[in-house]
Amino acid sequence: MTSVPQPEVDALLERSNRLGSDPRNTNYAGGNTSAKGTAVDPVTGTGTELMWVKGSGGDLGTLTGAGLAVLRLDRLRALAGVYPGVDREDEMVAAFDYCLHGRGGAAPSIDTAMHGLVDAPHVDHLHPDSGIALACAADGEALTKECFGDTVVWVPWRRPGFQLGLDIAAVKRANPRAVGCILGGHGITAWGSTSQECEENSLSIIRTAEEYLRRRGRAEPFGPPLDGYGALPAALRRERAAALAPLLRGLASQDRPQVGHFSDDPVVLDFLARAEHPRLAALGTSCPDHFLRTKVRPLVLDLPPTVPLEEAAARLRELHQEYRAEYAAYYGRHATPDSPAMRGADPAIVLIPGVGMFSYGRDKQTARVAGEFYINAVNVMRGAEAVSSYRPIEESEKFRIEYWELEEAKLRRMPQPKPLATRVALVTGAGSGIGRAIAHRLVAEGACVVVADLDAERAGVVAEELGGPDRAVAVAVDVTSEEQIAAAFAAAVLAFGGVDLVVNNAGISISKPLLETTARDWDLQHGIMARGSFLVSREAARVMTEQGMGGDIVYIASKNGVFAGPNNIAYGATKADQAHQVRLLAAELGGHGIRVNGINPDGVVRGSGIFAGGWGAQRAAVYGVEESELGAFYAQRTLLKQEVLPEHVANAVFALTGGDLSHTTGLHIPVDAGVAAAFLR
Repeated sequence: MTSVPQPEVDALLERSNRLGSDPRNTNYAGGNTSAKGTAVDPVTGTGTELMWVKGSGGDLGTLTGAGLAVLRLDRLRALAGVYPGVDREDEMVAAFDYCLHGRGGAAPSIDTAMHGLVDAPHVDHLHPDSGIALACAADGEALTKECFGDTVVWVPWRRPGFQLGLDIAAVKRANPRAVGCILGGHGITAWGSTSQECEENSLSIIRTAEEYLRRRGRAEPFGPPLDGYGALPAALRRERAAALAPLLRGLASQDRPQVGHFSDDPVVLDFLARAEHPRLAALGTSCPDHFLRTKVRPLVLDLPPTVPLEEAAARLRELHQEYRAEYAAYYGRHATPDSPAMRGADPAIVLIPGVGMFSYGRDKQTARVAGEFYINAVNVMRGAEAVSSYRPIEESEKFRIEYWELEEAKLRRMPQPKPLATRVALVTGAGSGIGRAIAHRLVAEGACVVVADLDAERAGVVAEELGGPDRAVAVAVDVTSEEQIAAAFAAAVLAFGGVDLVVNNAGISISKPLLETTARDWDLQHGIMARGSFLVSREAARVMTEQGMGGDIVYIASKNGVFAGPNNIAYGATKADQAHQVRLLAAELGGHGIRVNGINPDGVVRGSGIFAGGWGAQRAAVYGVEESELGAFYAQRTLLKQEVLPEHVANAVFALTGGDLSHTTGLHIPVDAGVAAAFLR
């Protein structure tokens, strides 16, 4: 065994990153790689045989040293002597902890035995679409022989675990010319004497399978086009997707709230336009990584995309009830007294012919990745049907993995969700100041945020600050435009599935005496804040009622909505309008579980777009102070003598929406450090 100093571990990580960054090789967080070698045991000072292997839950494309589990090979291989048999193989996972070297790094995955028991210095286990296509073909064993000869060996389906590791080790010993194997219903494993050779063998298996499927496969594996099921033009399908998204998210969230993702990838659209898609979709996915993300099968709308929207919506409701009943029956067929409780009967994947695919998960990344996995599954079906017929693993085996105690334990180890997890928020005027601070706080508490602002560039900067498209997206919107507001909400539901929390924050301010205030000043103030808040809230209510999941609408009003100050007629009046909208909408929308509340800030100078835009200079002139001292001036006139910052307003938004005030609606919270004249009464 050769020594494995840090350069060799680096080579393992580089190989892993190269393999994992190409979706043709493996799916996100799928597969694992390893290297074996000798390192000095710090206790004995002698060489000790070790294995470095990707740990549980990591992703090859982004793997770092912290994601590797490090085990002593002598102890790992000694487990074969105490192995109690396949019926008790799950016990071996706990035994891996006794094989760790030092602190051991990451937690060992279920595939650790495969890497440790196979007698090769370097091993890759991957989930390429081309390899799984052969693995899921009805005559996969014969096709593997035809494709690879004796260099790649067929291993029949077996659930991942210790026994599969023993099986692959035996196959390698019996086939000295083999460089890898096809794992029935699952994926591929390859090995090599060096890291480079192992990677070359992995890529050779994948590319050879791709070429074989291309060369030998028939032209239309999904059958002829299905009349009327072709893809709608891009603009029309996104319009229809946006119209259906709130309903679908509500259906997918019957058991627990979900975040959604929409894809109109050509792979999905072509699949749904073909005659065989109902049969194949009903068979479900096969690779364990696939169906753990997508559930055993998707919900598929059985209507063409040109039917009236109301007809499609009614049929989706019917299909959803059928799906839930069928899933409960699936659970009932296979559950044993010690099976984990059913986790939920809603679909993770919804397919709409001519439109695309909606996928769902506990957060945006999980939802997006579920959709990517289903695209992998479609590619697998295409490959298998091109050369044979698609035959996934048995339903009973899918259940054994979906409700595997080891999977259940993995779920129990997950951190508790943040208070706003699964909530989708849209914040207007979020490109700066108070809106930006609110967006930051909501994302920090687990929400997905749509950063809406008149300035598209500033909105984009904030969305990037928040972590990019899995956490935040930017939309340019003029809140005086009904069309732009509708487009902003359409972008929101396509990005995240729906909307649960809306913050009416967009605004401007003009400080003038009555006789200097023009009708244009009045109309501009009321157009953006009073009319704009009304239009945004109306669209929010439409989406939220269609979802049927309740929701929150928060108005960033002002102390000036209740306090009469000089030179402030247009601003104060429109803030009073907003304040009463809170009361009116709280009374109207409560029956839908939609709570409407307001926040009355005052003197928020630092970071404020309004104050920077001239309002600060105007108010400073009114009060006879320098503009740079305005924040301190406002602080000194409060009861607490403290300056109010955008973050303090954001804290109030979270207090209203974070869960502890679940029975509060129609409330206005002052965030003004104490202005007695503005006390509510």
